[in-house]
Amino acid sequence: MARPIAETPILTGEDAVRFEERMRQVESLTKEQRAENSRRLKEAVKDAKKLITLCI
Repeated sequence: MARPIAETPILTGEDAVRFEERMRQVESLTKEQRAENSRRLKEAVKDAKKLITLCI
């Protein structure tokens, strides 16, 4: 049987301010910055795949 999902906590104070600032930073990325982030992520995944062995 599934467990009930707890309510999402409400952010207040400094946590709320920090969250809003980070949301604005993501929205203000240029296409070049987004492409660079994507390239770095793909490279990190590629490197991680070299270290992971999957046994089925």
